[in-house]
Amino acid sequence: MRLAVYNVENLFDRAKAMNLGTWAQGREVLEQFAALNRLLGQIRYRPSDKTKMAKLIVDLGMAASDTGPFVLLRRNRGGLLKRPKGGGVEIVAEGRADWVGSLELRDEPIDEQAMRNTARVINDLGADVLGVVEAENRPVLSAFNGQILPAIGGDAFRQVMVIDGNDDRGIDVGLLTREGFRIGTMRSHVDDRLPNGETVFSRDCPEFEITTPDGARLVVLVNHLKSKGYGGKASSDARRKAQATQVGEIYRRLLKEGVKHIAVIGDLNDTPDSAPLAPLITGTTLKDAFTHPAFDDGGYPGTYGACNASNKIDYLLLSPALYATVQAGGVLRTGMWPGVRPRKWETFPELTRPEDAGSDHAAVWVDLDL
Repeated sequence: MRLAVYNVENLFDRAKAMNLGTWAQGREVLEQFAALNRLLGQIRYRPSDKTKMAKLIVDLGMAASDTGPFVLLRRNRGGLLKRPKGGGVEIVAEGRADWVGSLELRDEPIDEQAMRNTARVINDLGADVLGVVEAENRPVLSAFNGQILPAIGGDAFRQVMVIDGNDDRGIDVGLLTREGFRIGTMRSHVDDRLPNGETVFSRDCPEFEITTPDGARLVVLVNHLKSKGYGGKASSDARRKAQATQVGEIYRRLLKEGVKHIAVIGDLNDTPDSAPLAPLITGTTLKDAFTHPAFDDGGYPGTYGACNASNKIDYLLLSPALYATVQAGGVLRTGMWPGVRPRKWETFPELTRPEDAGSDHAAVWVDLDL
């Protein structure tokens, strides 16, 4: 069987802020959005909270309307704010119970060619079990599977599963499987908590139990750990380390339960030698597929962007018993922008500009004798 993972970077829609001209611009909008969301979710609003909320609403372009260029404030019932004739914003609610609504990021469609190149990568992978990162939700992933894959000449997967995670930007993790590779028991970890009460996972760390046509049992944990891009470095590293630690605990529990074939896959947003990933990389018996003698990295050690060693952030981590079944493995980069001076790797003919890339990430795969 072939097991693979691919960060699809959303399929149909993506937050407009994430498509801004520069990474720094998008980061600023997303950080403002996150800060305002945290303040709006508080049980009681202190005067200082109200001042911060009013400023953030203005900074996000909603001084005159609930619809900003990148963010939408939905107010269904109750009173949250007023906009005085003299300008500005005044928060009138005393807490979260005083109004019903939500703060949402505005989306825009993904470029059609980019979406088709995403489908071409998935088709060329030929995976029996495919973990996906940054899928909007199950209906979207199911529509992509049933409509876009066949449109480029591919075959749709038999099962499609996404469990809604903790990220309100529409960034979830999921799994697709072919006929005969049945998804059985599923377990979500969206409600795992840190000692301070915060959720551990930025998205989720779902456990998917797969049964192969020959009756072998495999448990796949799909992950997307905290990125380096948003928030301070110290806090991001600490969050990623806490997530890696929790994934390690889940892995050890599965081993104690007698599960031999376990795969931890996904975008872990850090390098193998990083301190945040140490609890998972060196703190468990998991083995990185990249280190297997039968694995071919295509001449580049990374999986993201320019694919340098510092861009090695996508993983297939395998339990010893599963690692022992590896027959071959590799990295598929044909849907990534290859640069121009010189082009680093071959791509689809349809990929003629960076905007046409199926993803900034490569797909990673292994063939397993199960």
